[in-house]
Amino acid sequence: MTKDLPYRRSAGVTLVNRDGAVFIGRRKKSREGLVVGHEWQMPQGGIDEGEEPYDAALRELFEETNVSSASLIAEAPQWLSYDLPDNARGRWRGRYRGQTQKWFLMRFEGEDSEIDIERPAGGAHAPEFDAWRWERLEALPSLVVPFKRRVYEDVVAAFAELARPA
Repeated sequence: MTKDLPYRRSAGVTLVNRDGAVFIGRRKKSREGLVVGHEWQMPQGGIDEGEEPYDAALRELFEETNVSSASLIAEAPQWLSYDLPDNARGRWRGRYRGQTQKWFLMRFEGEDSEIDIERPAGGAHAPEFDAWRWERLEALPSLVVPFKRRVYEDVVAAFAELARPA
């Protein structure tokens, strides 16, 4: 029974640029659980054994976007969790019911040319996104897959007052 399974610990990054817009990437079509029209998400990924959540957030940001020019603005006050629907369990089937995430708001201090979703981490990692753009923070919950929507609503609420133009 999935309710008896633990959550996978992960970290997420709300990366805001000088104009107060947030980075979002469109997940590649081959990813499980995608819903047409809701393929967008912020950088996020698992926390390795012994890794601190903030360090995982920085690593995931680099591995997914190639961005290393970012500074911490804030950390969400609580962990946010979601359950995966059956069609999105894939490689975690039988191990996790979903994810519990620690979110960080970071300021992007580089130029857009630093962002490289085709060769993230200098080409050391396979791309997870096939497109990216800057978006208004409040628009994010409507762009993400429905099972993550509540987490994104909570991220927006936590960072709305801080995700402002520089």
